[in-house]
Amino acid sequence: MVYCCSQNKAYSQIKDINKQGNILPNDTANNKLNPFVQFSGIIITEDSLKPIPFVNIFMKNLSRGTITDFNGFFSFVAHKGDVISFECIGYKTIVYKIPDTLTSNRYTIIQIMRPDTLISDETFIYPWASYEQFKQAFLSLNVPDDQMERARKNIEILERRLVEDDLVMDGSMNYRNYIDNKIQNLYWQGQYRPITLLNPFAWAQFIKAWKQGKFKNKKKKVN
Repeated sequence: MVYCCSQNKAYSQIKDINKQGNILPNDTANNKLNPFVQFSGIIITEDSLKPIPFVNIFMKNLSRGTITDFNGFFSFVAHKGDVISFECIGYKTIVYKIPDTLTSNRYTIIQIMRPDTLISDETFIYPWASYEQFKQAFLSLNVPDDQMERARKNIEILERRLVEDDLVMDGSMNYRNYIDNKIQNLYWQGQYRPITLLNPFAWAQFIKAWKQGKFKNKKKKVN
């Protein structure tokens, strides 16, 4: 900016003459004395006119540029006549040329970008990094049992649960139950507890337990 101001001051005191000795027009002389321009603007979407942040902006002839901020604003020093490229993921690339006939050292635009839908090929993601790892995992794979074996395992789980229901709680289980109740009381300390009477999930659990017969009185076996 300091360089541009000094050039504008010099232009007010002298006239630019070309090689043939002819006096150049005012705009041409200004462009020669002040080739730089403060290029600023804001980038918005086409449909909602919302600012687009983090858009890559660079000059193709110099391979340098900047990015927009969170509000879609940008500002940098460029040359008159530079070709500017606006690129952002999800939007079509825009190529814009700064006019070379500018008489001011500041130029501001509002750039609209259109959404761009990218259709990529189908991608398969595997948990194995190489074919050798897949081969090793396949060879060490446990083949599922047949239906009878799976049924037997499920029955064993149910039998274990029935035996656990008949067992009396020992010291460790009582301690665990006490700690759980203590934590529950501390969790609701200083506030009202929710009324589970109107909780549909609690009612669903109650009906499920009632159908399973968990509320029946179990007779203790006397040896």
